[in-house]
Amino acid sequence: MVMAPTKKEKKRKSADKTNGPKEEKEITTTVKKEEPKAIVKQAGNDFENLNLKILGRILAFLCIVVLSFATRLYNLSVPRHICWDETHFGKHANFYIKGEFFFDVHPPLAKMLIALAGYLSGYDGSFAFDKPGDEYGEHSYVGMRLLCTMLGSLCVPLAYLMVWELTKSTAASVLAACFIIFDNGCITISQYILLDPILMFFIMLSAFCLTKFQSYKNEPYTIQWWIWMFATGISLSCAFSCKWVGLFVILWAGLTTAMELWEILGNLEISLFDVGKHLMARVLGLIVVPITIYLFWFAVHFRMLPNTGPGDGFFSSAFQSTLKGNQLYMYSVPEDLAFGSIITLKNHRGGGALLHSHTHLYPKEHPPEQQQVTGYSHKDDNNKWLVKKAYEQYDSEKPVEFVKNGDWIRLEHVATKRNVHSHNEKPPLTKHHYQVTAYGDNGKGDANDFWRVEVVSGANADNRVKTVKTVFRLVHVNLGCALHMSTKTLPKWGWEQLEVSCNPTIYHQNNLWNVEGHENDRVPKASPELYKPSFFETIYESHLVMAQTNAGFKPKEGEVTSQPWQWPINYRGQVFSGADNRVYLLGNPVIWWFIFGLMTFSIMMFFFYALKAQRGYVDPPQFLARRKRVESIVVWLLIAWSFHYFPFYAMGRVLYFHHYFPAYLFSAMMAGKLNCAFLCRLVSTDPLDPVPCRICLVRRAL
Repeated sequence: MVMAPTKKEKKRKSADKTNGPKEEKEITTTVKKEEPKAIVKQAGNDFENLNLKILGRILAFLCIVVLSFATRLYNLSVPRHICWDETHFGKHANFYIKGEFFFDVHPPLAKMLIALAGYLSGYDGSFAFDKPGDEYGEHSYVGMRLLCTMLGSLCVPLAYLMVWELTKSTAASVLAACFIIFDNGCITISQYILLDPILMFFIMLSAFCLTKFQSYKNEPYTIQWWIWMFATGISLSCAFSCKWVGLFVILWAGLTTAMELWEILGNLEISLFDVGKHLMARVLGLIVVPITIYLFWFAVHFRMLPNTGPGDGFFSSAFQSTLKGNQLYMYSVPEDLAFGSIITLKNHRGGGALLHSHTHLYPKEHPPEQQQVTGYSHKDDNNKWLVKKAYEQYDSEKPVEFVKNGDWIRLEHVATKRNVHSHNEKPPLTKHHYQVTAYGDNGKGDANDFWRVEVVSGANADNRVKTVKTVFRLVHVNLGCALHMSTKTLPKWGWEQLEVSCNPTIYHQNNLWNVEGHENDRVPKASPELYKPSFFETIYESHLVMAQTNAGFKPKEGEVTSQPWQWPINYRGQVFSGADNRVYLLGNPVIWWFIFGLMTFSIMMFFFYALKAQRGYVDPPQFLARRKRVESIVVWLLIAWSFHYFPFYAMGRVLYFHHYFPAYLFSAMMAGKLNCAFLCRLVSTDPLDPVPCRICLVRRAL
């Protein structure tokens, strides 16, 4: 039975109907009034947090910069004597300041910067830089060290900025920077007059600019895109202009660019015409501009060195004729070669040396222990030879007879009175040639001293051999081989000079010669016009000489060298100074071993994930996205490290520990990112949670 409502209940229900909507309306109105205030408050908090994060990043960056400069500038003037290769690069600064031409195996930019720093700091180029350990005394040397230190210090903030650009993680950026700041090796290599800190700076600048350029790949042809592309090209050129190992960062940048272009080509929304535009833009910014700048530094180099100097002999006679003070500059010498002339013979190939001999004999293992004949690039009295007829001793009372094409001659070493000689014995290095020696006594020898002149170019109708201008071969009359200068250097018993032999292949390029120096009072002097090599011919010749000399580098006696496998594990350092203030280049063992272990572990993890994928295991999407992000960064830096490390295994020249430091910079940045990623995984409550990292100073997803 349903009870009828009482009067009191009816009254209450009536009141509820009346008051309910009103109260609800009041609550809604209150919420609507409070909503804008909450939004404004939240926005204010977010803005305040953002400002704090930006301030934190700025403070972290400033601390990194201060620590970098403080650790490297400390005691910069100590030791007050030459350390290791300061003897070379300080000497090169002298040549630039004095304008004297010299030869070195490295491109000129870093050396010119050192010379400029010395000049601006008051150094006058008068210190000899003879050998490591020599005291600087009152000479101003700190300015040159300061330049190297400043550029070496800038590697740290560049590493910080590059890792930040890749990860947006302050923690990873700080870790990467600290691995460089507190490394003893990076500090030491930045404190002396060396090319390495300058090279490392331009490599890091190239890497940073490339990273910035890549960040604008979705905004092509904007002003920022063009700026960072050209900045990348300029930096790459400067790295290569310091040392040829700068080529490694160019190859890395080239691979990155090729991969980007391949991705663009695969985007069907982009027309082939636009793909061509992308290609041509990169050709301009990353090929044409760098090559132009590289050549520009060489043009400045040649312009700064107009006078003759110790590097003349490495270059051709034609190039030497452009140097003021050289015997071939505006020269007046006997033009036609005659019997009785005292000459120097220059091998006509690019980088060819002068025919040379000295009193030292070939060792017992290279019989018959006769006097050595070698190639030597420096001007020396032991380079002088007397030209004689094959069957007659020279008689100054007889009329002058000129040397012509087809004549048989002998070449007598002026200092030792022995003739250039060849016989059926193997030379020390090139076993399919014949040995060349100096043989005889007081100019008398045998028929194996006879050589036939075969003119190749530069003779007039009279077939006379001209000074400098005529190129010819000297063919051994009995053996039919041609006098040959190799690019190979003899061992220490041969003073590391070039091997000279007799080549059965007579048309080889290294068999060509020209007369460079010429003395004969009985022959009229003349000033014949020489062919002046063009800028590009000079560039070609200089690079040929640089490559040949660089490939022939051998360790000095007692010098500690190393092998590439030793570098990542910090197996052995390098002595910079053995004096009272001993300087030893060695990486921080804790940092280096930690980085090496981290790299090894990460590579193992890559293989582990690859095996998992091959077996059909599928990671959760959140974890997979985060891992792919980490892997893309780490692999990119690992490729850069590989490009700067593994090519040294293929090099035949002598290697030192300092060659590894450009690669170390990339390993430090990679370790910063890896270490941050591993720590984030350790402190995360949920390994699959893509929420912000707990230890980073900014919010970002891994």
